[in-house]
Amino acid sequence: MKRRTAREKALQALFQMDMNEMEPAEALQNVLEEEESMDSYLELLVIGVYDNKADIDNMIQSHLERWKLDRLARVDRNILRIALYELLHQQDEVPHNVVINEAIEVSKRFGDEKSSKFVNGVLSKIVNTLYSRD
Repeated sequence: MKRRTAREKALQALFQMDMNEMEPAEALQNVLEEEESMDSYLELLVIGVYDNKADIDNMIQSHLERWKLDRLARVDRNILRIALYELLHQQDEVPHNVVINEAIEVSKRFGDEKSSKFVNGVLSKIVNTLYSRD
């Protein structure tokens, strides 16, 4: 499975978990096609976001202006969670510009017409914060 596909399926799994208070294993099985086997990157993203959700959500919230995390569209919120997980825990494997670009592309496919600009703006602020410490 390509990483873009893994990100898209991770978004679908996390969305289901938000909607139905479902465990990661069940959500992962729901997004796989009948003949599709589990992908390690897909599983890493979903379990990683699930295990680090409180820290990820706190960081996202601290970079939102005039918004509360729980008021964001579920799609946008989960795209940001996936991207932030990658920024924090996969930084040696995935460059931050790739993470942002992938999040924008996924938001264009699954979000509304404003999602990609919103996701780009929030992730750009987060990246500036993370990399200005160096």
